[in-house]
Amino acid sequence: MIIDFHTHLFPREIREERGRFFSGEPAFQLLYDSDKSPLAGAADILRDMDADGVHASVVFGFPWLSKKLFQRHNDYILEKAAAHPDRLYPLACFDVLHPDAAKEAERCLSAGAKGLGELALYKSGIDEEGLKALDPVMEVARAHGNAPVLIHVNEPVGHVYPGKTPVTPDQVWNLLFRYPENRIVLAHWGGGIFFFHLLKRLAKDAMRNAWLDTAASPFLYDPRIWSVACAIVGPSKVLFGTDYPLLKARRYWKELESTDLSAAQQEAILGENARALLGIR
Repeated sequence: MIIDFHTHLFPREIREERGRFFSGEPAFQLLYDSDKSPLAGAADILRDMDADGVHASVVFGFPWLSKKLFQRHNDYILEKAAAHPDRLYPLACFDVLHPDAAKEAERCLSAGAKGLGELALYKSGIDEEGLKALDPVMEVARAHGNAPVLIHVNEPVGHVYPGKTPVTPDQVWNLLFRYPENRIVLAHWGGGIFFFHLLKRLAKDAMRNAWLDTAASPFLYDPRIWSVACAIVGPSKVLFGTDYPLLKARRYWKELESTDLSAAQQEAILGENARALLGIR
């Protein structure tokens, strides 16, 4: 079973008139100002899943600053997932700094969301203010069966691109150390934080409830990262994710074929780990 753990969907009005939603939403404008930045809806992803052999996808929206927008977007995600319950698994997304962030997490998890994400702090990185804002959100996730929380992180070095946040390894470390009981998925290979799993003290325990997703990997990393990450943290801690529609699943197949991962390891990464994390039978 292949499960894509990292995909973004948007309602029709946003897909067709994106410019109308730029005002007051600098992160959305930064990421989607260009018409070359694709926006997809439920029908699009279902079509592409069929074409690429993906059985199910974890779907979510965008961390809008506006409460009206993130509620509307989460409602769209929940509605489409309810219409395709065996194929689309919803996460709730919102601005973690909004005073009603925890209420939105509660609302969506109570309505059927499988978790929270992709939560992002595009301007500041995961600083102390962000961690304090996450406290009630993480508490809500724990109260709902310890629902997984997908957090946007990225590598702190290398080329600059839209959506690259000023997050640093110590910020990711503080996140994991602050919420050791929460099940946290770190997007984009965790920005490389898995290297510190090799430390002899503290790191392995801090990362015991952390997973890495592979979103946008072909744009960011040499294909050897699959084998290197699995050698350090184990294949059970890696979740296949594409960052659809930025990339489609077929872009990943040749990369996987070039690795030395066994069939069993690939099976775990491509779906079994996600199935266990989400409680999918």
